[in-house]
Amino acid sequence: MRDAIQWVRSLIFIVLMYAAMAVMGPIYFIPTLFNKDVAYTAVDHYTRLVRWLARWVVGLRSEIRGTVPTDEVLICSKHQSFFDIILIVSAVPRPKFIMKKQLKWAPILGYYAKAIGCVPVDRGKRGAAVKQMLSDVATGRSRPGQLIIFPQGTRVAAGAKMPYKVGAAALYTGSGQTAVPAATNVGVFWPRHGIMRKPGLAVVEFLDPIAPGLDVSTFTSRLEQMVEENSNRLMREAGFDPDQADTST
Repeated sequence: MRDAIQWVRSLIFIVLMYAAMAVMGPIYFIPTLFNKDVAYTAVDHYTRLVRWLARWVVGLRSEIRGTVPTDEVLICSKHQSFFDIILIVSAVPRPKFIMKKQLKWAPILGYYAKAIGCVPVDRGKRGAAVKQMLSDVATGRSRPGQLIIFPQGTRVAAGAKMPYKVGAAALYTGSGQTAVPAATNVGVFWPRHGIMRKPGLAVVEFLDPIAPGLDVSTFTSRLEQMVEENSNRLMREAGFDPDQADTST
């Protein structure tokens, strides 16, 4: 019975979350046409509202730990569900993402993603996308801010193992920017698929920065160790053993 009630609450939360997007998107649309910086205000207000709804509708509290990056850096984050995106965007001042190309056609979401400088990537042409991105940074066409990339390339179930792809290292070495690893446990409460949202404390933690200058192999190894070890620590803190996880969710 308790699970059934939580499922209903989760469904209500999801409806409210997308209803808020449908309402807030048009409200900020016209101001954003005249001043693209308004888009940052729009996504900040939306992500904070989603965090508030998650707390009060399904009992999912959220917390940002570590030093929030405010300079022009690469944020290399574990990605377990939509909620880690929500938390990071609510924390940093000028977020922009490397995102799936298909998302640029998504109503409302695609418009605001473009407005804040997100970079659409064709999964079959990641190498070309990275080169274009580096060129945009070098020539000033890319809007300054915190570029968020998911080194594993996709959402990963809590406790699942997946290799780190070369994209994050290519951006790190090619841009000469500092990388800020980020760990999370959000997948324990908000899985990749399905409706159920569980109560608890979801955390995104910004870790110690990795200064420029490492080669691809050394950087990737250090990044993976930092993100995986700390994500496992956060999951265990939430009462979830990543070594005994059912990774099918």
